[in-house]
Amino acid sequence: MESSETNPDLESFREQWRAEVRARHQQSHRPRQHQHATAGPSTGSRKPPHPTKKPIAKEYEEDYVPTKVFDEPGQPATITGVAAVPTKKEPITALEHYEKAVEREAAGNLGDSLRLYRKAFRMDDQVDQNYKAKHFPRAKFPQKMAAPKSGDSSTAAAPGDVKADQPQTMKELIASFAGLTIEPVPPEIEGMPQPPCPISNLPDEILVHILRDVAVADVGDFVRLAQVCKRLAFLVVTEDRIWRRICLGVEFGFGGMHYHWQRQITWEPLAEEDLEREAAEEAAAAEAFMQSSGATSPTETEQEDGFVVPVFDLEKRAEKLADESTANTLAFFNSLYGSSWQRMFRLRPRLRFNGCYISTVNYVRSGMANSNSITWGAPIHVVTYYRYLRFFRDGTCLSLLTTAEPNDVVHHLTRETYASHHSGHVMESALKGRWRLARAGDNPGASLSEIEGDVMVETEGVSKYVYRLDLTLKSAGKGARNNKLAWRGFYSWNRLTDDWAEFTLRNDKPFFFSRVRSYGVMGA
Repeated sequence: MESSETNPDLESFREQWRAEVRARHQQSHRPRQHQHATAGPSTGSRKPPHPTKKPIAKEYEEDYVPTKVFDEPGQPATITGVAAVPTKKEPITALEHYEKAVEREAAGNLGDSLRLYRKAFRMDDQVDQNYKAKHFPRAKFPQKMAAPKSGDSSTAAAPGDVKADQPQTMKELIASFAGLTIEPVPPEIEGMPQPPCPISNLPDEILVHILRDVAVADVGDFVRLAQVCKRLAFLVVTEDRIWRRICLGVEFGFGGMHYHWQRQITWEPLAEEDLEREAAEEAAAAEAFMQSSGATSPTETEQEDGFVVPVFDLEKRAEKLADESTANTLAFFNSLYGSSWQRMFRLRPRLRFNGCYISTVNYVRSGMANSNSITWGAPIHVVTYYRYLRFFRDGTCLSLLTTAEPNDVVHHLTRETYASHHSGHVMESALKGRWRLARAGDNPGASLSEIEGDVMVETEGVSKYVYRLDLTLKSAGKGARNNKLAWRGFYSWNRLTDDWAEFTLRNDKPFFFSRVRSYGVMGA
């Protein structure tokens, strides 16, 4: 016992341990200005790895979940590319079991789908061919024309006719509509006068003004006007004034995106401490950028112009941020998107508010073998759970982790339901939060195009913790854009000890956007 007490290595270890305990004890009792629940992770001195320098979590093609459109509460979701199957009655035949399995697989519930597939094939081993014949008959698909034989001169095309048989490109097709007008509907009975068509007599200036109002009210309805006639199709595709209004507006465009925090995590307005912290972070980012680029410090004139001068008034801050957002949009219009407002609206990363983002997670867990079972192996469980993220226009959001399926959740993912939910409700475990897109100060020295699309989300956590989700906007599926949120990192911040910890993303999958019609056209 005496030899252990006189061991110098052991004594040194004990002294280091006591010093660390005393330091933590003093730090926890030290008065802190931002220790209350509204403080965010950005108050800490130790920050997590920067999101722009962290690679995107590994993804697989099978992680993609088909886009869903959720109708009003009580109605089943419509899944793109999958036939709707009545879900009220229990399946009886093999084909009904197979259809139910397809529906469950599209919803991400692999456990139920595997069970239904097995039962369907036990009842009929040709059920997959019956499903294909019912939902994808040959009559729906055009037959491929056989290639002409080399010796058949009757079917050989003349060299001059080859170019004429080639289909037009989309650009050439739209250009051919330039000189057309809106044609009235032909009369129902030949020889009778045509019914009146007032819109065909309108000058282009008034017609463009009407189309712009339609686009501001619902950009989807504006695009669908291209199906009415060739003249409207030409205006929808080529009228840059309308697409400019959409891109710069707050309804559907980038004027509604936030690149700075707009609220506290608890949805309260930003306090003066938050604005001071934001100003300090921007000043530090500007100084770091100048040091890395070798530039000189800003002059007094630049400071007066708002280069590093903080703004503590919320109204003036909102005006300043709106001007910065418009300036960035105009810069990207000329540099990245080929001076095309339509291309910018389609390709530039942006969040959507008329639905929610859903992450469907499936993983396999080994069960315990039953001693009375006659099988050799242990059972395998397929565990399924969901993560939900809904973004609001004012910079707040709701986060939910649950095993409840989307049909039972998405219509309750609202502020009103969160405020009035009772014990045992699906929204009981929902968390308040806030969101913003990445800006230049998040990665000094990098161009905005390199960090465009990164999304930062901070939510309430358990007890003394705050959660931070680092995501990035991507595209998945044919023709879809900005419908996917891929993981970059997932962290927790201890408000008491100012410590950061990182969660592993072994099982977590990307979020995919789903439209919810009960949210309205523009969302909340």
